[in-house]
Amino acid sequence: MQNSSFKISAAVPGSGALLKISAVAVAVVMLGAGATANAGSLGKPCTSAPEAQWLPMPQLQAKVEAQGYKVQKAKLKNACGELYTLDKNGSRVELFVDPTNGQIIGQM
Repeated sequence: MQNSSFKISAAVPGSGALLKISAVAVAVVMLGAGATANAGSLGKPCTSAPEAQWLPMPQLQAKVEAQGYKVQKAKLKNACGELYTLDKNGSRVELFVDPTNGQIIGQM
């Protein structure tokens, strides 16, 4: 007896391609869910220090660049510096930085 799923896909023209597309779509969704979960874990503040103790953005950028990253875009969000950078290999890396001292708290 043959596998019934094989019979269905063999009987329906183009269904093999549809199954491949579905498998790719599931993989993309799973990868996206992992990235979202990772990003959500960094949604907490990087510091509880008052804003008056934070370094200016140019100083935060300089501290990150001194560690070998090239900053492309930077912003402050939820008491955390979010710096969109390129690492030494040219790969994109989003860094989460403590705005009081420039210490990297996490990355994606």
